[in-house]
Amino acid sequence: MTTAPRPTYAEHDGEPVPGLPGALPAGEAILWQGAPDWRGLSRRALHVRGIAFYFAILAAWRGALLAADGAPAIEVVEGALFLLALGAVPVALLAGFAWLSARSTLYTITNRRIVVRTGVALEVSVNIPFAVIGNAAIAKHGDGTGDIVLQVMPPHRVSWFALWPHTRSFRVMRPQPTLRAVAAPDAVAQTLARALAASAAMPVRPLAGADAPARRPAEALA
Repeated sequence: MTTAPRPTYAEHDGEPVPGLPGALPAGEAILWQGAPDWRGLSRRALHVRGIAFYFAILAAWRGALLAADGAPAIEVVEGALFLLALGAVPVALLAGFAWLSARSTLYTITNRRIVVRTGVALEVSVNIPFAVIGNAAIAKHGDGTGDIVLQVMPPHRVSWFALWPHTRSFRVMRPQPTLRAVAAPDAVAQTLARALAASAAMPVRPLAGADAPARRPAEALA
């Protein structure tokens, strides 16, 4: 009985091939490489817009309370500005982290696996063999980028801590690796679909969204 290869992790100081922890084995070839757009990473993986909106609501609420209590206009403004300034700190930190993460991340699709090289303080490469991918789907966004979401079949799993923020949001117990905010997502999806189909000897089928039910690899991407 043949055992499917498991996702593996490798820390590295130098890369013989950009984005990969080691030289490519014989017969393996790189099909695509790309990095996330930091703006899309900040909005959809780190939810910077939601946090900014939350503090804006708090500031408006604080100002309304002060005004209702009869506070002078200057105190109303100062009270609201204080909360806006307070909220600017986590927003700026998360935006900076998104920028650094995008600069340190490189996604690679070969004819055998997907490799995510990431890490701001400590770089790590996560190898995801095609054999453990049960579903792959695309979620496209209005800014022209898209997310390629992968579902790893049990009993295999990946480390949420190693991959974050390159995982699907709110999937902590069963992390779903995600190629975040990639440019030309349709072309990337086509490349991955054909590689998965060739690996599984299955036909390429129509594209499905990221919320589609789990299916075999080539059924979700086209």
